[in-house]
Amino acid sequence: MKRPMLHHIARVLVMPEDGVESVVALMATAMRTIRLKMFTFDSPELIAGLVASQARGVEVRVMLNPKRSSGSRANDTTVDTLRAAGVTVQWTSPHFAVTHEKSMVIDDSLALIATFNFVDKYFTLTRDYGLLIDDPDTVGQLVACFEADWAEGPYQLPLASPLVLSNNNARATMAAFIDSAVHTLHVQHPKFSDLAILDRLLDAQQRGVRVHIICGGRHGISASDMMDTFSALRALGRAGVRIRRQHGLRLHSKLLVADGERALIGSMNIDRSAFDLRREMGAVFDDAAAVQKLDKQFDHDWQDAKSYDPPDPFRLDLVTAVDQLHGGSDPDFIHE
Repeated sequence: MKRPMLHHIARVLVMPEDGVESVVALMATAMRTIRLKMFTFDSPELIAGLVASQARGVEVRVMLNPKRSSGSRANDTTVDTLRAAGVTVQWTSPHFAVTHEKSMVIDDSLALIATFNFVDKYFTLTRDYGLLIDDPDTVGQLVACFEADWAEGPYQLPLASPLVLSNNNARATMAAFIDSAVHTLHVQHPKFSDLAILDRLLDAQQRGVRVHIICGGRHGISASDMMDTFSALRALGRAGVRIRRQHGLRLHSKLLVADGERALIGSMNIDRSAFDLRREMGAVFDDAAAVQKLDKQFDHDWQDAKSYDPPDPFRLDLVTAVDQLHGGSDPDFIHE
């Protein structure tokens, strides 16, 4: 079955090139309302942007995830700061183990769906993407989902939606997207721990699709995810999939491009919990300019990267080694 998709993307953001300034500028355009749903948020510039919007009369409402799956809390200080400035803030819906979504809607007319959190390192150290969407129906669905989560009630996407929502249609949509590839499939993802998607990637390679994967290696992969991710990458490599590791930047993006014509971007990792237990948001689209920009960035990152031989996840040193990228390990940079 042909999946619905967005035919127009207002703009694609590429991080770190576009920087935090691009999101600050987006906030500054708000005249009436800002709705923000975010996994982690502590960027001083973006906090200031929301506070300034509230001060000039914009109704700002924010939902922040209360704690990571590890139990650690990242947003308490931001909640206190925003509330002190008069911004209406609440924790995300308790119906989800984690809300990993990264979205913002301006004036009910322009929406941002991102792979990056509102934290400075995602604007400086990581490869990440964002979509600016001005399609009225799609923006309306994002608003409806926000309001449902705000009220801690249920939400079901329309069947004709181009949005990719967990825990709703995300796994099925990603699987169908992979199945649609005829010639090439470019995947820029850090985690590979969902068997259904692994099966689809292997099938694509076996039916003659040239599958290229840029992964992040060990960086940001928790001990509990190492076994599945590296085992999956090793199986893909044995099947002939070409795998490289992101060079220079940490990999945090979640991007798939099929045949240079269609793309899927979202907050969801290729992970069982991301599909089944968490609130995640993405979109599938075939806007030619947007897909071309993303595929060109993938090609740039691919050429810059080197072939990667995924390690044996049973090696003890893999579990105990400290990642030296960017000066050492980062306990707050773990892919949910």
